[in-house]
Amino acid sequence: MTYDTIIIGLGAIGGAAAYQLAKKGVKVLGIDQFSPPHSFGSTHGETRVTRQAIGEGAEYVPLTLRSYDIFREIEAETNADLLTITGGLIMSKLGGNALHGNEGFIETTIATAKKFCVKHRTLNANEITKEFPQFSLDGDERGYFEDEMGFLRPENCVAAQLELAEKYGAKINRNEKILEIKHDKNSVEVITNKGKYQADKIIISAGAWIKDFVEKPRQDLFKVYRQVFYWFDVANNYEHFKLGNFPIFIWEFGRWENDFVYGFPAIDGENGGLKIATETYFETTNPDNVNREVSQSEIDEVFEKYIENRIIGVLRKCVKTATCLYTVMPNSKFLIDYLPENKRVIVASPCSGHGFKHSAAIGEVLAELVVDGKSKIDIKTFSFENFKS
Repeated sequence: MTYDTIIIGLGAIGGAAAYQLAKKGVKVLGIDQFSPPHSFGSTHGETRVTRQAIGEGAEYVPLTLRSYDIFREIEAETNADLLTITGGLIMSKLGGNALHGNEGFIETTIATAKKFCVKHRTLNANEITKEFPQFSLDGDERGYFEDEMGFLRPENCVAAQLELAEKYGAKINRNEKILEIKHDKNSVEVITNKGKYQADKIIISAGAWIKDFVEKPRQDLFKVYRQVFYWFDVANNYEHFKLGNFPIFIWEFGRWENDFVYGFPAIDGENGGLKIATETYFETTNPDNVNREVSQSEIDEVFEKYIENRIIGVLRKCVKTATCLYTVMPNSKFLIDYLPENKRVIVASPCSGHGFKHSAAIGEVLAELVVDGKSKIDIKTFSFENFKS
């Protein structure tokens, strides 16, 4: 079977690309080794933070602003629940740590908010404590509050975009494993455990499995890390943490890379827990044999370091956990580019732990690269050229 474009991997990026390409009338085939949305990769866990002013750098802001619009368009067409605005608080100690490769995360956030006219306000420690008494501060913190910050529901986003992709004519093959990809200047061939497919172009958006589809030494660009989400009990203090009373938050409380925690309002009722997480980059993992069990010692460590004496009213009891995979590029940047030696192959590896909020627009960018050879949003900072040693 021959297609205009084949997409490998149908998570946040591949699902968005399938929708955007199909909407443009492109004959597209999407292939995933699992049945998305699923819990084996990076696009699950009930919620993902979204924000408009981006502390990782101004180059990301056009992606997130466009993604807000696209997600609202998809909601209107499908009636799916994708984006919830809660308002969001970023807190940082003076001289705080680097986050996602940016040494001045809160400063860059404020600067991009001003540049792109994102509604926000800054707060000192006393003002934070008065407005959000759930947080126990040291007194030297500063805060940034963004009105339009909120959360996305990743499983719903993927499901809705794949539904629309199929509605507009895309072929979506689930539970099909890629065995080999062949490409030259004339065409692309994909061999799976179920058949062979030819295409004019291919998008490789395989997330944690992307290393399987690029050659050395480029494989070394992609490092996969296991992450854990925790839902801690707030049943005794649910009113303080429910949607409307508690914001999305990102808190840099120390000087080291893992001295930060982020979380969400309690959106699943008083017994659903408060979702809280951090990020760890000490040891890489293999997505095919990652440990998906979460030990009690991990739960205890997170509670004692990130919650106890910091977030008032959260209990030690953990209601549930989930593991997730982050595929991280050098300096936590994105890669969205043609393979230098073959323009028929596009490699898309956002996310470096901060990409879901941008994913809808990245899907549109990929569709434009396929159809027009260029994108409306400037993506030159996400090219292979930026990862040369």
